[in-house]
This record gives sequence, structure tokens and C-alpha cells, in this order.
Amino acid sequence: MRILFLGDVMGRAGRAAIRDNLPRLRDEWRLDFVVVNGENASNGMGLSGDHAKLLLDAGADCVTLGDHAFDQKDMLQFIESEPRIVRPINYAKGAPGRGYRLYNAPGGRKVLVVQVLGQVFMKRPFDDPFSAVEPVLKSHPRGGLAQAVIVDMHCEATSEKMAMGHYCDGRASLVVGTHTHVPTADAQVLAGGTGYLTDAGMCGDYDSVIGMDKVEPMRRFITGMPKARFTPATGEATLSGVFVETDDRTGAAQSVRMVRVGGRLEQAAP
Repeated sequence: MRILFLGDVMGRAGRAAIRDNLPRLRDEWRLDFVVVNGENASNGMGLSGDHAKLLLDAGADCVTLGDHAFDQKDMLQFIESEPRIVRPINYAKGAPGRGYRLYNAPGGRKVLVVQVLGQVFMKRPFDDPFSAVEPVLKSHPRGGLAQAVIVDMHCEATSEKMAMGHYCDGRASLVVGTHTHVPTADAQVLAGGTGYLTDAGMCGDYDSVIGMDKVEPMRRFITGMPKARFTPATGEATLSGVFVETDDRTGAAQSVRMVRVGGRLEQAAP
């Protein structure tokens, strides 16, 4: 299977890049399944129902969220009626929606998508991510019930993301980090056949401070004093993420490549 995962969509610039590029990339790269992290798509804070529809209409088969899952209040209701949206599995137990789902892919194949939040340096004390994913991986064996298994590890610490990659090795097809908005250069296939990337980066304007207009973040760093709210940068966005090709029989990753399309960053494609 040919699978594309795109990192955190950041504001209007990120939404536009998805809308303008993803339909073409699905055809050109012959993609079977696309996952997009959309938790910053609505003004940099959460995802609204309308913006979720935009990402899905552009060609996302699944949209994952994160620690800002319900910053846009209409998502509390929208997620209950839209199974293509996945929130973190270790979020509050009473939260609406689900933290994993099994999706149909072309040719009768199945793709499991799981999202989990890390604990290190995060502002809220989320449940243990490792014990949260364990029963799902056990009940959905790679190459068995699911031809591909994708784990979105949404957290701050690179070490925690790496630990999750090794924890899922041999059981997931792809473990990819999100949340920090900066793409890493360590795309690889782990020993057990799991594709791995510490962070997919963001789909946003990189002439910014992690997607936000530079002026206010720089003022706060330099003076220690806030003056205005953070607002997303609006220049041309780079689509950032990872492409993985998997074996249908085993679910193992055969190849993993970083993806960067448009904007300021050096371009990269499968």
C-alpha cells in the first residue's frame, strides 16, 4: 500500500496548501490512503467542522487531532458524526469520538489509524501512552486484521517519540511524530519493519516561528512581555510529511521517504 501522512496543518496557509495540492498528489503518487493531522488548521488552535470537511474533501481519508482537539467547540459534536476524525486515545475518558479506527482502503484492504498523546513536557497530565496503545495493537495485528497500522505520536519530546517507535516496532507499519511543527531528518525502517519519523513537520508557512507570524513570538522571547495574540503566518505553505510503502501480506514498511511540497523548504517526494 502507498500511504501518505501529512503533519500539522497550520491555519489558512496550511489549509490552502492541502486544498490546492493533495488532490493532485493523490493521483500523481498513486496513493491508497492519506492521513492528515489537522489540529491547528483553524487559526492555529484546534479544528472546526467546516475546516475538517475541507481537509476530507481535498482527499484525506482520516484526520487526526491532538492536545488542541476540542479548542473549536463545534468539534465536540462534529466528531461524533464523522468517523474519519480520530482524537487521541489517551484523552479524557469522557471525551467524544474515538482514539483509533479501522478504515477501508482500495482492494478490500484495511488500515488502522491510532493517535496517542505523549506525557513529557506536555501541559496536561494525559494517561500513559504506551499502555493506551497496547490493547489496540494486540487486537489489530499488522498484516492480519489490518494490512497497515499507522500510529500518530503527538508530543513534545523526541525521546518519547523514539521510544514509541521502538515500542511499536514489528506491530505498526508507521509510527510518526506530530506536534512540534519542525520536520526531522531521521526517516527509517526499524528492525521489525516499522517505518518511523520523529516529526512530520507542519503544513504551514515556514517563514514563521513554528507556523505563527514572527513578530509576537520574537517580542516575547526578547522582552519577556506579551503584547498581542499569536496569529498564524499567511505566506506560501510547505506540505510536510512522510510517505511509506507497505507489504500487504505482513504490513511491514518497505520504504519510507520524507515529503516536502511547495513553500520555502527543500522539496522532497517519493
